[in-house]
Amino acid sequence: MSESKENNRPRTSGWKITLRIMVPVLMVMALFGGMTFGYVVLGKQELSEVFEWSTWRHVYDLIFAP
Repeated sequence: MSESKENNRPRTSGWKITLRIMVPVLMVMALFGGMTFGYVVLGKQELSEVFEWSTWRHVYDLIFAP
């Protein structure tokens, strides 16, 4: 009886932990996949340019320019 009082904390399901890790990872993968698809397929640009910081800085400046 005293054993059940000591072990009172709720157990975290393995699925909850997996979801808390996998959902953000999948969201980041979808973001990069979408940016790559849009830049390469729709924009008809080179794949190597997708991974350059200057490319995304230029896109940011185009979107948020005053």
